Amino acid sequence: MKTDLWVTEKQTDDVKISFRVKEFLHEEKTDFQHLAVVDTYAYGPMLFLDNCVMTNIKDEFVYHEMISLVALNTHPNPQNVLVIGGGDGGVLREISKHPKVEKATLVEIDGQVIENSKKYFPEIAEGFKSPKVKVIVDDGIKYIKENKNTFDIIIIDSTDPIGPAAGLFSAEFYKNVYAALKEDGMMVAQTESPFLEPEIITHVNNTLQGIFPLVKLYHAYIPTYPSGMWTFTIGSKKYNPEQVDPAGIPDTNTRYYNPEIHLASLVLPNFVKQLLTSKETMNF
Repeated sequence: MKTDLWVTEKQTDDVKISFRVKEFLHEEKTDFQHLAVVDTYAYGPMLFLDNCVMTNIKDEFVYHEMISLVALNTHPNPQNVLVIGGGDGGVLREISKHPKVEKATLVEIDGQVIENSKKYFPEIAEGFKSPKVKVIVDDGIKYIKENKNTFDIIIIDSTDPIGPAAGLFSAEFYKNVYAALKEDGMMVAQTESPFLEPEIITHVNNTLQGIFPLVKLYHAYIPTYPSGMWTFTIGSKKYNPEQVDPAGIPDTNTRYYNPEIHLASLVLPNFVKQLLTSKETMNF
């Protein structure tokens, strides 16, 4: 018999989503945020940070493949990759499978996210086992400032722009990311839902347009993220993801991403295109 226990994520002041819970597996207040792991009937184990869904066993592959592989397969030689955030290890898993990646560094501010992901989400956290991987528990904003002209790709796998992640959406941070990239480097960041957080997409696009010579938005579909439609934004010094030769994309045993998806994800609905022409700004 199913329990009648539920967890609810408040996605906006007007939208909530709930999940029926089999079992509460873990809960703690870390130095930075509230962390909880629950086992749900629909999506299996789920990780919550500050009462927001971060990942789960059933649909995590969409997010982790898409935030990683569009940039990895656009850059011709992504040897040295940095991940800011991403303490569940899913982005590391996708990076470490790529044949051209030689080094993957993850900088996560909250070590408890890493430890609990290893314990409760081994399928996601298997990226930590790769010999290519180096893990640093530290402030990603500070780390970026201290490492100039170093990385081929920087992936910003942040939580929503509240709490410890708010600084990861600022113009100052993006300028430091630009400086930390090599002369042909690229960055990619998750940029929220066009239905529920359109102003964030506009803000990031406008900010990056003033820093990078090429900026591209792309999207994917992730059921447990607000509205199900999710976006990512690339800032590139040289390479255009729309000009990738699909025949050259390596097979890394993906479940969502493929050469056709790579190109299709960059084709935007009209209402999303309109967000890129707005001049609205936000303060972070």
